[in-house]
Amino acid sequence: MDAFDIIGPIMVGPSSSHTAGASRIGKYAYTFLGERAVKADIYFSGSFAKTYKGHGTDKAVIAGILNMDTDDIRLRNSLEIAEESGLKFTFYETDIEGAHPNTVLIELTGESGKYVSVQGASVGGGNILITKIDDTAVSINGKATTIIVHHMDVPGMISDVTNILARRGVNIGRFELRRSRKGGIAVMVIEIDGDINPSVNEAIKNFPNVTGSTILKAI
Repeated sequence: MDAFDIIGPIMVGPSSSHTAGASRIGKYAYTFLGERAVKADIYFSGSFAKTYKGHGTDKAVIAGILNMDTDDIRLRNSLEIAEESGLKFTFYETDIEGAHPNTVLIELTGESGKYVSVQGASVGGGNILITKIDDTAVSINGKATTIIVHHMDVPGMISDVTNILARRGVNIGRFELRRSRKGGIAVMVIEIDGDINPSVNEAIKNFPNVTGSTILKAI
């Protein structure tokens, strides 16, 4: 257990779940996009859908998408700042079946036209759980640097990726593999200890049958 778990995040209020957690999910979506967002469609589910205006969850998510930290005083004015920066955003109230009560689905389009979809839950005390990236179910808490590798489900892929990490001195803390079907699209979620040199990620991208690889730093 770390200090974050005991005392929670340093944040702009009013609620660690509805503000700090929501901001961190927004920032995770921004990090996964990897560029400035120009369009955001944000779907609030459960209690988020009922209370997001009163608790400032809308401002918090937008602040994260703008790459603000949870303690950034500009969070209170994030909607105005987003409009000034050219970010077009729309909020929706929905019901995502089986989702945690504090769940948000964020669909982002970047300035290059790149599109990503990130679904996450604020699970208390500012902690989050990313449950879906694009169409793939995942389980990421955002506390460790994470490598997400999209690839074809063919023999040898796991050893190719893990061997290069070992050769570069990168220690794996947690490994998860998800696939749509045998021989189809698969996703590796690799949490690592410490940081990683971007050149390692570029080497992973060069493997045959890898369609994309992204480093998501701890937030």
